[in-house]
Amino acid sequence: MPTVRKRGKSYLLKAYEGYTADGKQIVHTRTWNPPAGMSPTKARKEAMKAAVLFEQQIQTGLVLSSSVKFEEFAQRFFLDYGNTNLRPRTLHGYKQLMPRINAAIGHIRIDKLKPAHLTAFYKQLAAAGVRADGKAVPCADIRQLAKAAGFTQKHLAACSGLGVGTLREAYNGRAIAQESAERLSKALDIPVNQLFTCPQSTKALSPTTIRKYHSVISSILTKAVKWQVIVSNPAERAELPKPEPKEAVYLDEVQTAHLLQLMEQETEVHRVMVSLLIFTGMRRAELCGLEWSDIDFEHALIHIRRTSQYIPKQGIIEDLTKNTSSQRAVAVSASVLSTLRIYKAHQAEQRLKLGTAWNPAWAEHPRLFTQADGLPINPDSVTKWFHSFIARSDLPPIHIHSLRHTNATLQIAGGVPLTTVADRLGHATPATTTKVYSHAIQSANAAAADTLERMLHAKQA
Repeated sequence: MPTVRKRGKSYLLKAYEGYTADGKQIVHTRTWNPPAGMSPTKARKEAMKAAVLFEQQIQTGLVLSSSVKFEEFAQRFFLDYGNTNLRPRTLHGYKQLMPRINAAIGHIRIDKLKPAHLTAFYKQLAAAGVRADGKAVPCADIRQLAKAAGFTQKHLAACSGLGVGTLREAYNGRAIAQESAERLSKALDIPVNQLFTCPQSTKALSPTTIRKYHSVISSILTKAVKWQVIVSNPAERAELPKPEPKEAVYLDEVQTAHLLQLMEQETEVHRVMVSLLIFTGMRRAELCGLEWSDIDFEHALIHIRRTSQYIPKQGIIEDLTKNTSSQRAVAVSASVLSTLRIYKAHQAEQRLKLGTAWNPAWAEHPRLFTQADGLPINPDSVTKWFHSFIARSDLPPIHIHSLRHTNATLQIAGGVPLTTVADRLGHATPATTTKVYSHAIQSANAAAADTLERMLHAKQA
């Protein structure tokens, strides 16, 4: 039951909301001021009505206590906002970071959380030995244990929710993600520490990773301010590590031409993938989300409308592009269109060979790049293949996203206006392009100075 106590000309309303994890009763208070001219008797009745309404608001979740601990408020954040408003990949990323966040500040009342608490947490993350690379190394013969338990590889993959490729890695004694190790342990009903060891890393978290933790905390506390649980966001005043200077990794024009030559020895699907990434600069997720309806052969355009993402425990999902400016049409050359026409015919042959075994849902969402049976391709498989390809080539150690950087760098070096480069890449503004590709802009500026020098000297000669 709520209580009412007169305090001067106003009334203090007090209502209750169960107990905290340590057994303390959660108390909410609010001040109610009677309208001018209202009699004391009437005022007390109205105050009691206000107290009952206040209690109902608490019980229906419309009022949150400022004495709630950070971990409890974070749970409410995900329940009332994150699970329905954050994009799936963002939500997954937030939840991955929460265990370490809760271990550090989850026990602190949200209204007592200070910038100093967060600064200390960030310093702790920057200490050596904090990083956990998330890998589990088999210490037992998992293939034999699975066989003894009566599992085929396909059956165990289905029971554990793992891909056959991941299972094969474990069978061959190679490291897999800790989460995958735990799921495999559960399926085999063998304690995970009897199957895997998890070596501790001596590395510290990078400033970029620490800023990801900060972003999660700040988002939660921003919502706490908006919901009037706290007055201000302490994350805004915390000390963050300086961003690490990071230059985009890319290939020059000679190396890019060599890459395209090497791709002639690869499969049709991988050759087309790399060609599109180089000539359009699209992101990996955008590439995997392409459907044949996005290819405008008549006007030589590729429309980027969606992404394809892999999220653990959810599988491959379709999502929006990174931002609204990422939805764009990219003009392509005749050679790219020719490559796509040949590939389309190749895919049609594959579909005919498989017949009814081909994914029936493909007809409604005809993806360019699929698994062997027509199911959407896992973007991570593209990254793994490219890593393997680079390892057996004589090219520099680049990654799949380097092809996007290569596209942008070559455009800028070729004199393409920054606004056009930004538009083709799907950047919100050319300022983003300038920030990421300052190296290419500086080189282009130097080349422009040399060109001007030669032109003026030629006139004087």
